[in-house]
Amino acid sequence: MKNVISKDGTTIAFDQLGKGPAVILICGGSVDRTSNAPLAALLAEPFTVFNYDRRGRADSGDTPPYAITREVEDIDAVVAAAGGTAFLYGTSSGAALALEAARKLPNKITKLALWEPPYFVDDSYPRPPTDTAKTYTELVAAGRRGDAVEFFMAKVVGLPPEFVAEARKSPWWPAQEALAHTLAYDATIMGDYSLPTERIATIKIPTIVIDGGASFPFMHATADAIAKIVPNAQRRTLEGQRHDVAPEALAPVLKEFFSR
Repeated sequence: MKNVISKDGTTIAFDQLGKGPAVILICGGSVDRTSNAPLAALLAEPFTVFNYDRRGRADSGDTPPYAITREVEDIDAVVAAAGGTAFLYGTSSGAALALEAARKLPNKITKLALWEPPYFVDDSYPRPPTDTAKTYTELVAAGRRGDAVEFFMAKVVGLPPEFVAEARKSPWWPAQEALAHTLAYDATIMGDYSLPTERIATIKIPTIVIDGGASFPFMHATADAIAKIVPNAQRRTLEGQRHDVAPEALAPVLKEFFSR
């Protein structure tokens, strides 16, 4: 594990694997860098992979107050450690963050890969409540971390109540509670879950938008929309894959795109 210091003094931890052009991996909500570790290992053969903990997670620090700009500065610090330029991959809400980083760091992020950023472009699937960030913050402040995680699973992800009830008994539940305060961070990034059309239209770098053929249908419509809005974007669908994409299915697509 290595560390860099972000602009506001926050320590950002990362694992560095492989040798070659730099690729930075951004995780989504309710997870830390361990979620991207299998993908990092698969990409390390032709690339130098920087798999980092977003602020507030695992080995990284956390300096209040939270702001999306601070997360972009964290990415900028990792880019500096990578030599000044890098490819960027983001998954789920981390893909939404990757879009913002690519927009704000146009000369440092040279290629962008996105896995299912969970924006909504139609009414085919219920949107999460608009006050999710406030709800998470209030529940965590009240010491109800488990309830914050349950709200995320039931009201945002849309998992069945019986699954959520059983999840609270699982051995991995404490790890979810430990990350509960960061749920508000991802909710802030997502806003009202509407696609930020005007902002992403300014992204000029080569971009690939990827979704899973077995994932939520609204993800396909969103990926199509992003690929049409971002000027230099292409689309791929991985048949049989769900939102929790298998690294073995995703890695070849990313290798091809980043090597091109």
